[in-house]
This record gives sequence, structure tokens and C-alpha cells, in this order.
Amino acid sequence: MPSAPSVVLNDLTFTWPDGELAVDGLTGAFGRGRTGLIGANGAGKSTLLRLIAGHLTPTRGSVAITGTVDYLPQHLTIETDATLADLLGVRAVVDAVRAITNGDTSPELFDAIGADGWDAEERAAAALAAAGLPGELDRRVGELSGGEAMLAGVVGVRLRGASVALLDEPTNNLDGDARERLYELVRAWRGALIVVSHDTALLELMDDTAELRGGALTVFGGPFSAYRAWLDEQQAAARQALATAKQRLRVERRDRIRAETKVARSAADGRKKRANGDFGKAMFDGLKNSGEKSAAKIRGLHAGREAEAQAAVEAADLLIRDDDHIAVDLPDPGVARGRRIATLRGSDGREFIVQGPERVALTGPNGAGKTTLIERLVAGDGLLADRVAYLPQRIDTLDEQATVLANVERAAPNTTTAELRNRLARFLIRGDAISRPVSSLSGGERFRVALARLLLADPPAQLLVLDEPTNNLDLDSIDRLVEALAAYRGALIVVSHDRGFLERLHLDAELRLEASGVLSRV
Repeated sequence: MPSAPSVVLNDLTFTWPDGELAVDGLTGAFGRGRTGLIGANGAGKSTLLRLIAGHLTPTRGSVAITGTVDYLPQHLTIETDATLADLLGVRAVVDAVRAITNGDTSPELFDAIGADGWDAEERAAAALAAAGLPGELDRRVGELSGGEAMLAGVVGVRLRGASVALLDEPTNNLDGDARERLYELVRAWRGALIVVSHDTALLELMDDTAELRGGALTVFGGPFSAYRAWLDEQQAAARQALATAKQRLRVERRDRIRAETKVARSAADGRKKRANGDFGKAMFDGLKNSGEKSAAKIRGLHAGREAEAQAAVEAADLLIRDDDHIAVDLPDPGVARGRRIATLRGSDGREFIVQGPERVALTGPNGAGKTTLIERLVAGDGLLADRVAYLPQRIDTLDEQATVLANVERAAPNTTTAELRNRLARFLIRGDAISRPVSSLSGGERFRVALARLLLADPPAQLLVLDEPTNNLDLDSIDRLVEALAAYRGALIVVSHDRGFLERLHLDAELRLEASGVLSRV
């Protein structure tokens, strides 16, 4: 028999304070193994994890957890002055052991340590080392790269050993080596694990795949590729069923028209014969009454068949997926091929010139300083372009308390509100959503707002600088972003660990920054 589920959702509903419905009547369950949770941006994946974790309170319905739960969000909000021990959740125990070692015998210190905490520092340092991270628990989080902080957060969840672990986009900002170490952690994971991710390699390690779409949760027994294959089969069958239903509707409509034509001709023939005196009035009235009854019966029969066929078309059409995706149309910034745009410098003094509408990738291991290098560039160190637009990996450039519209208006003060609404709709930001404060948005929604503000700027940027732009995008939206960047005529510098994404950009150059600070062309 299958084991009992680890998480059960019953009529789960959540409404934001502004009245927007985020989750509506969701019912479903997650198993005790590893589950990849997928869905389009804005489907509610991050909101669902926060509800399961208890960080949000349902408006209606319930969440039942078997055991304890631990949650790692997309964006680690821990203070940069905090230490690795804080991030791992072992600070209190480590401090207590150190205090006792130094001679303090306060009873509360022994209570903090418990029976199993005496080697907490050693176990934590070993877990960090196994993940390729520095084992100094007193190291500040602010000294870590985004990828290192995320990997350390995953190690912390693993160390704490909750019955149910929730990870939201854990591969964000991880380089290739760090991703492999994360994959090893996931392969050996004990307990239930629910992972929101667009990383197909990570999704392949899952026992189950769950998709959140249209307010419903579909759980499939198998990894992402098996789910996609099954879904493709289902969609092919649905398209065939729709084609068959449409053909039947055409036949029924044609038969109805033919029947109605025959009835009309019969009635006209009767009236002609009456006019010619072929029938007496009594006979004509009788034939007319009989004909009208027969015609009504024929019309009713064919109308019923046509209505059934129309209903079949509508039912089949509902099974066809037609998901919305961002549709970005970038303006032409007018960058001449001979124009020098930027100069990138390594610690050894070597310089690399970005000229004209070149596409350059900046790669390298976590902690090498890629983000620092491009932040210096955006601040003016080596910047030769007149207009630059920067999208940081940690979306912290938005005004959290201001609305979506207000944030975008600041970048395009000369564009009318009506036009901005139209353009925001292409980023799937519609209706009341543009009046919501940024603080209430999911990671994917925040990304789209930041991207919209960058790309809708007036006048347009001559240089786009994107730091890990695929972090919070669903797979289809990444496709749309690639299409948009492929049509962009300005210069582009992209920092990304997503090798598949970079390969699709048709780069002019790739520069690798080593941990030593040396910058070289690959």
C-alpha cells in the first residue's frame, strides 16, 4: 500500500489583504518522497509553500502536516551581518557549547544544547565542507555570494532534519559545481521534500511531479521528463478530440441546414399548390398543421444534435492548454557597431572592450566577484554608454511599498498611464495587479515588474546588464526572454550559470572571472 501523504491540502484558500485571490479551494496531497512543484509564474507556487510552512494563514480551508516543516524561500532575508551559524540555525547551540567550554556552567546552556548538540559545530562545519562551502561558522553571510548563501541555506534545512522540507528555487545563483553538490544533497535527502524549480536537471531527481495550474494541483508519479511526455500525449489526444468534435459540429450544422431547407421547400410547395387550387382549404389546413408538427420535430432533433456537438467542442477545448507567457518587444536604442559601450577589467589589469551591439556572457565560480564587477561597471567604472539598465540577481531595486505602476512610471515618466498599462499586460501584469504593492508579489511577479521597468524605460538603454535573469522565470517565460533578447539591438552583458540559456543567446564572447580576480576570454 502507498504510504500516507506528508502534506494534505483541504479546500485551501488564501486572499491577499487587497482582496486579490491567490489560492482558491485547492485540494490535494504531497507524498513522503521528493516532489517537484512546477507551474507558470504567478500560479501561486511560492504562496502555496508559505501556506504549507505556516508563514501565511489560510483564509479558508486547512493544511495538515505529518511531522515538522522547514522552509527555504527564494530570497534569503537573513541580515548580511548574520553568520553562517545563524543561517544554519545552530547559533544558540554553538554559543552554548563554547560558553561551557570557557567555564560557564549555567543550567540554561545545558538546556540549549540538549542530548545531541554537543558536536553541533563539528557536524555543521562538516556539512558545509561536504557542500564545498567554507566551514567557518562565524563567517558573515554578507561575505557570501548569492549562490553560496543559497547552498548554505539548503545545508541548514538538511541539518535541521524536519519531516517536510520546502525549497523555493534552490538552484538560483548556483554555478555548475555548486548545482552538482546540491543535486547530491537532494539524491540523499531523508524525509519529504517539495521543491519549486525551473531547473530541469533538479526536477529529474524527483520521485513525483506536481503542477499547480488554474487553481488545481495535478500530482504525477515520476520526474519532470516523464510528466512532460505524459502531458504531451494528453495534449495530442485532446487536440485530436477537439478536431473530431469540430468536424462533428460541422456535420450536424450542415444536416440541420439541409433539414430546415427541405422543410421550407415543402411548406412553399404546399402554399403553391393551394394557390393553384390543388387543395381545398380544409385539406390544406390539415396538411399545414401536420407539416408544422413534423417540421418542429425535425428542427428540434437537429437543434439538439447540434447543441450536443457544440457542447462537445467546448468540453474538448477546455482540455487544450493555452498558457499566457510574457511577450517582450524591445525598442531599438540605436547603438552603432563602432561605438564603445563598456570596458571590463580584471585584477591583473587586462581590459576587454564591449563594442556596439555585442552580446557578452560573464561566467565563473560562485564567489569570484562577478556581481561586484558588473556593479562597479554600472556605477561608472568602465561604463562608456550613455544609458545603462541593470537587473540585479537579488531584486532589491524596487520600492517595496509603492505599487507596480508607480515603480514602472519612474523609469518612463513621459509615457501615459494607459500606454504603460497596455505594455505591462505583455508582461502578464494586468488589471488590479498593477495597483498592488511590490511587497505582496511572488518572486516571479517581482522579476517581471523589475524586467518591465528596465525594458520599458524611456529612452531605451544602450546597454542591458542582467545578473542571473532566469532565476525566477518558468520554462516557457525563459523561452520568451530568449526571443526578446535575440531581437534586441543594443549591447548585452549577462551573468548566468544557466548554460542552456547562454547557449541560446548566440553570444559574441564569453569572459570568465576566476576566484583570483583574473578575467579571461573563454
